[in-house]
Amino acid sequence: MNAHTGKLTAIRPFTPPAGDPGFGVYVHWPFCAAKCPYCDFNSHVRHQPVDQKRYVAAFAREIAEMARRSPGQRVTSIFLGGGTPSLMEPGTVAAILEAVAANWTVEDGAEITLEANPSSVEAERFRGYRAAGVNRVSLGVQALNDPDLRRLGRLHDVDQALGAIRLAREIFPRLSFDLIYARPDQTVEAWETELSRAMDLAADHLSLYQLTIEEGTAFYALHKAGKLVVPDGDLSADLYEATQRLTAARGLPAYEISNHAVPGAESRHNLTYWRYGLYAGIGPGAHGRLEGADGLRHALSNEKHPETWLKMVEDWDAGIADDEPLGPSEQADEMLLMGLRLVEGLDLKRWRSLTGRDVDPVVEADLKRHGMIERLGRDRIRATPAGMLVLDAVVADLA
Repeated sequence: MNAHTGKLTAIRPFTPPAGDPGFGVYVHWPFCAAKCPYCDFNSHVRHQPVDQKRYVAAFAREIAEMARRSPGQRVTSIFLGGGTPSLMEPGTVAAILEAVAANWTVEDGAEITLEANPSSVEAERFRGYRAAGVNRVSLGVQALNDPDLRRLGRLHDVDQALGAIRLAREIFPRLSFDLIYARPDQTVEAWETELSRAMDLAADHLSLYQLTIEEGTAFYALHKAGKLVVPDGDLSADLYEATQRLTAARGLPAYEISNHAVPGAESRHNLTYWRYGLYAGIGPGAHGRLEGADGLRHALSNEKHPETWLKMVEDWDAGIADDEPLGPSEQADEMLLMGLRLVEGLDLKRWRSLTGRDVDPVVEADLKRHGMIERLGRDRIRATPAGMLVLDAVVADLA
């Protein structure tokens, strides 16, 4: 997509210059056909048709406002997430992408991802998304057996998932799909078989998440009542280690704690987050990190309720519920949390320039002694495989 024209161009990989994490635009479509019992994302079910034209107009207004707050940025990635973005009409997606291109410069070859559920996939709709400019799809497959799909509350079966994967591979240059593991009653052997099948189907990227029980979800209530039992810590660790071993052996090594790719096929949009780049958040419940007129990085978060967000944008051009300037300490903590998720680790030179401080040498020495972190040259630090298993604790110690 060329800046300000919206015309399609040949898709070429775009990699920001060394040390530049890029600038992303995240657009949140908050609506789903049903709420999954494990999901704590900002997603909502509406039993009447959503007025997509009204929402497109609001997205365009908020995009213009966020562009006003981030002048001179060049967009390297756009991510349409949710919710279920594949419930949008192709014309809705096209209008959103046109609005981004009308307000920022969009790099040729920018990564443009749309999340899709296999139950809402149609060939005509996929071709419409492709014509609109989408060049990467992320499918929410979640499991490759029907009993677990039903248990996870998914609306598709395995045959639909396989059909969606085949179709996506035909239409889009790049494809990723998600699986959840550490599910109730899952063994290491069963997961290894399922993961091997997934790698046979994969194009160049897989997102593999351990099931977590999040407060406020249906699974949380079942778990608290003892009606849902998930693997214990030891079994979860075994499942994680099997995941790392098998994906590495098949040429899809982890580049982040839950994401695996053929080298060069990593999600550039998510790397912008993890490398602590700036990004605009558009839509109900979206988050952003932009540099303010005060020279500080600002954490922006939008109103979550879709209809309330819609009215706010129509009245004031944005649905921002919170705008918090981040000082050096908050930036240091955020950058640690993001950077240590990556196999490439944390760029300490950039961390020092943003935060004005260095890692505590006593804490670093202690974590090294326990095999939790390691240095890569003078200016990079990363969690070891053992450290990845207890990453929250490692980050807390360093912070």
